[in-house]
Amino acid sequence: MIELTLFGLRQMSKRDYYEILGVSRNAGDTDIKRAYRQLAVKYHPDKNPDDPAAEEKFKEAAEAYSVLSDPQKRAAYDRFGHQGVGAGGPGFDPGFSNIDDIFEMFGFGDVFGGRGGRRTTVQRGSDLRYDLEITLEDAATGKDEKLRIPRLEKCGDCDGIGAEKGTTPETCGTCAGSGQTRYTQGFFSVMRTCSTCQGKGQTIRTPCSSCRGQGRVEREKTIEIKIPAGVETGSRLRVSGEGEAGVNGGPPGDLYIVVHVRQHEHFERQGDDLYSVAPVTFSQAALGAELSVKTLDGEESLKVPAGTQTGTVFRVKGHGMPSLGGRGKGDLFVAVTVVTPKSLTKEQRKLMEQLAEVEDQDLSNESFMDKVRSIFQ
Repeated sequence: MIELTLFGLRQMSKRDYYEILGVSRNAGDTDIKRAYRQLAVKYHPDKNPDDPAAEEKFKEAAEAYSVLSDPQKRAAYDRFGHQGVGAGGPGFDPGFSNIDDIFEMFGFGDVFGGRGGRRTTVQRGSDLRYDLEITLEDAATGKDEKLRIPRLEKCGDCDGIGAEKGTTPETCGTCAGSGQTRYTQGFFSVMRTCSTCQGKGQTIRTPCSSCRGQGRVEREKTIEIKIPAGVETGSRLRVSGEGEAGVNGGPPGDLYIVVHVRQHEHFERQGDDLYSVAPVTFSQAALGAELSVKTLDGEESLKVPAGTQTGTVFRVKGHGMPSLGGRGKGDLFVAVTVVTPKSLTKEQRKLMEQLAEVEDQDLSNESFMDKVRSIFQ
């Protein structure tokens, strides 16, 4: 076969990848994986020491599988051949230094006793989640909170070992303490978790009466935490080591507190900024006024200039939410809305009627109408 390279032509003697694995060109992923597994077991160097031919066939099969198991590489190979994937150059490494690596990849566990030894069953405890609802004011100032957390804790009577006080776990007679048993079936020798001790390597003849041999009991603990200022809905606080106790002496998990800030009656929050609405009368909007607006810190004075229109937004600097971590504060934005009264006193109606007469004269004024017409031209 002749293949073009960057530097011209070179003679190639590479075999077809499908031919190497012994599958058809339309073989599925399962067939390709099965064929490779058989070849990998047959020619792996660990089973064929001092056999260069077997080692070469193993590498050849690994190279073929690395291409045909990847959809993109396989498509390139089907179209352009070996040049399309650039495989097989000097020093190609199939990526497996031990036959156990192959079977671990396929989910078969330890084979041929490759790793051996006792399988550890020490496990880290589970993480816990606590959903905490707070007010916007609490989110602005921060808060000290006491939480009651139900969780699995290490049994105090047996110190977590699961055996009744005064007794100790015994070495498992089935696996001799290794936590694994070996099963030989034809060519394979497979290590499995011991079914007697569940991989612990020990059995408990007299289980602890408090935890029934589990080493952990369910209890409720009160934890004091500090909610920092600036938190918002979705903020997660991590309390290290306050999750559930580990198994067989394993470390405890962590506690994650997920914050939910309750919706406020007057303010809407967007990041570190707050938004509110301030109602004003027609006369206040027309003549201007000084309003007292609500903030999270109390009341604040706001000057509304004459001629203010509904929807005008004013900024009250520094009266928003604090940034999480203490990097300043946001602002409060107040939108002014002119409120039309639903009922009027006699005096108010008389004044409004007088105002209406003046407004009618202004609207009929030719210069005013010229200005209106200019808007639409």
